Amino acid sequence: MAGDINRVIMIGRLVQDPTLRHTQSGVAVADFSIANNRVYKANNEKKEDTSFFRCIAWNKLGETICQYCSKGQKVGIEGRLQQRSWIDQNNQKRYIIEIVIEGVQFLSTSQGRGQPSPGNGASPAPASSPAAGDDYSGAAGPAGDLFSDDDIPF
Repeated sequence: MAGDINRVIMIGRLVQDPTLRHTQSGVAVADFSIANNRVYKANNEKKEDTSFFRCIAWNKLGETICQYCSKGQKVGIEGRLQQRSWIDQNNQKRYIIEIVIEGVQFLSTSQGRGQPSPGNGASPAPASSPAAGDDYSGAAGPAGDLFSDDDIPF
């Protein structure tokens, strides 16, 4: 039987610095929220709507996010939605839907909190986790095309 599709791709800014904690078995998990803006027009007037999404990242990816990301930084995330439930202090069942991060792209030009500054000899943070797939941002573009217009067959 084929599985259903559960995929989230989003760009937004961190609402606060991510927090890192560890499970009882020592597995790292990072918690943070992302603000995502939507611009639309209503009655010929430009309006903006902001949504906030809770995110979690496990293991090395969570540690990397906590090391290199900070409040206000723009990130691209890829992951899946997950719903959890628990019983609160008032014996009420509570639910939350969060994005489980499987890949991240650091999009801000400003230095994050553990990010090395230029010229100190340290290498910068990785742009994505292996789970994010191949990153083609370094591929030749308009300024460095791999072929000319004469190579196109039409």
